[in-house]
Amino acid sequence: MEFADLVRKARTIRRFVENEPIPETSLRQLIDVARFVPSGGNQQPLRYRLAHGDEARKLDPFVAWAAALKDWGGPGPGERPAAFIIILSAAGKPPPHTDIGIAAQTIQLAAAAMGYGACMLGSIRRDEIRGVLAIPEAWGVQLAIALGRPAETVVLEDLPPGGETRYYRTPDGVHHVPKRRLEEAQLPSGSSD
Repeated sequence: MEFADLVRKARTIRRFVENEPIPETSLRQLIDVARFVPSGGNQQPLRYRLAHGDEARKLDPFVAWAAALKDWGGPGPGERPAAFIIILSAAGKPPPHTDIGIAAQTIQLAAAAMGYGACMLGSIRRDEIRGVLAIPEAWGVQLAIALGRPAETVVLEDLPPGGETRYYRTPDGVHHVPKRRLEEAQLPSGSSD
């Protein structure tokens, strides 16, 4: 698969085939890939905590889904993620946002390459997640990545001039994601007089 195709395939997924677990070996492979990503000063400040099976269900009340979909409260029974990867960094220090972003995107791309869907969740109740997963106080909960077999169709579409970037769902449940056209995303180069 071409890399650009993988990027297009690695959409945010919010509905999953809940009863299809992800093998722990596959989840560990996602973390294994993430540990090789670039890191500021090669500090490698991130750690990861897996939650799958019954443990994943305990996180359901502590994550918020799709603020733009006002009439949707998140995945229901049968649609919930099979697993989560929680990204952690040292508590009491500023979060290494660039490292977190690189690692999260790499996990999402690797999950898509394996046939799984992912959703990065920043709107989470960190203290509750720490308690449920018995994460030591030395580690700050930064991001949750929900994972599972996709149970929804996501369509990318060109954003019309002056159009709205907000994603939406049609009555048939298809998730539409408007994307800026290349001509709008790329600023013109300066003149070389």
